[in-house]
Amino acid sequence: MWVNVNGKKVELPEGSTIRDAIKISNAPYREGSVLGVIKGKEEFEKNINKYKIRTDKGSIILEMLPDENAAELVKTWKENYKKFENLHIRWETSSEVAIGPIKTNLKPIKSEFDYKEGDVILSLSGFSADSTHIILSKEDHSAVYGVPDINKGVFARISGGRRTLFNLVDRDTIKSVEPLIERKSIINSAAVTNLDTEIEEGNQIFSYVKVSPSEKSPKSVEHFFSLIENELVLDYDSNSFAGFFGLQGIKKDAEHIDQRKRGTVTLRNSGKGTGKVYIYREDRVSNPAHNVVGHVQQGMELLDIAKKGNSITVISEPGRIMTLSKSQKEVESALKKYGIKQIREGLTDDDAIVVKQEPLYTIEILKEKEVKTFGISKDNLIGIEFSKNSPRSSWYFKKITGLIDAPIGSIKIHFAFQGMKVMMFEGDSREAKGLIPENTPEKCVKAGELGITNMSRRHIGMIGIRFEDNDEYGPTGEPFNGTNIIGHIVEGLSNLEKFKEGDVVYVKEAKSE
Repeated sequence: MWVNVNGKKVELPEGSTIRDAIKISNAPYREGSVLGVIKGKEEFEKNINKYKIRTDKGSIILEMLPDENAAELVKTWKENYKKFENLHIRWETSSEVAIGPIKTNLKPIKSEFDYKEGDVILSLSGFSADSTHIILSKEDHSAVYGVPDINKGVFARISGGRRTLFNLVDRDTIKSVEPLIERKSIINSAAVTNLDTEIEEGNQIFSYVKVSPSEKSPKSVEHFFSLIENELVLDYDSNSFAGFFGLQGIKKDAEHIDQRKRGTVTLRNSGKGTGKVYIYREDRVSNPAHNVVGHVQQGMELLDIAKKGNSITVISEPGRIMTLSKSQKEVESALKKYGIKQIREGLTDDDAIVVKQEPLYTIEILKEKEVKTFGISKDNLIGIEFSKNSPRSSWYFKKITGLIDAPIGSIKIHFAFQGMKVMMFEGDSREAKGLIPENTPEKCVKAGELGITNMSRRHIGMIGIRFEDNDEYGPTGEPFNGTNIIGHIVEGLSNLEKFKEGDVVYVKEAKSE
């Protein structure tokens, strides 16, 4: 049997599952993500009610009539619309534009009817089904079109492109006729997470969404890359857009502002909800609070089907260029496929770990065709395992160090004095607002535990580490009730003690196995 996986025809044996289809087609898919399954092309198009006619002069949008009276005519259109491609405008007058002819099985009558501006009519020219045209009405008028004895032959209305209609002449060509996919066209299709679901002949399967990033919004694109690198969960579900709030609170400057057409990806750059990402299911006007990140190139059907709480596999083409946390040698190899020159700085040994790159952003690296990579010794990179019991405090630390959207962050030492077995780092009192007590120690702070002063104390947001156990004070010198423990250092603790006041420390998240 044949099925369609992300627009690609795949042959499978009877009884195959979605898992089989994903494997054979080598389709991008992250385990646990939602998939879209549509029964087949006919089932898919049955619910579509808008079509775009693309001509030499522009496009015209037809919207099918919902009336039961026009159902048979609409069915005829859906079965034959592709036949109008590559045909010329047959004639045009002050009242109408005709496209055709094609052959149908309709039967004409010879009555005259009144038509309104914007009506779309199936006409049998010369009262012959072999000369079926569609008539696009420019104005209210009366005519004998040899229409079928169904709803005066009217099956649709012109809902867009009237200017194009009036510019058409009889030498213009119909370049294409395509269904316009709207969310309401496929919202009732199946959203599936069970890969062992059996599929049938003609099924359409959507496993991922592909986005083309905008060159005009490099900072916003990098934010988007950070979001899609991990599990991407749909946080808000409406007819107008899908919302992804995993990096809410991360502020980005205003960049490229444009219309938010269906499939547009945006980042909120100011106001409530800064850092949220939206993918639009319906057209919306531009908004200065929304940077355009890019546009969906494939898989919009999956976004239409997905619901709040679903995980979605999203990829970008081109993808992110991120050199941080790799060795200088690994970076060299990775950059070759992009034709990008590497300039090594800092520690330049092959096994040095890259902790900074310049330019920072993928779009700028692709433009400049070179990137500076600053390396340090692996022993000087500090690995932190974060506690699940202090989500707000961990978020604060990741945000001010840059770990929230990069694999390596940095933080400056505020206080370090050899022999005191304690080190403190610069915080940000503005970002620390609202740091309620969480995961406060009870009996003892262990060596290597990382703590933050919470809002119960004056120096909110201060960050500290102890190099030996202490059963009186937290890592920032505050009592236990003023200290939030966010995790502990599992890599580089002994080397960290050698750092001095004013030094920059590079950190990474070390996830437990």
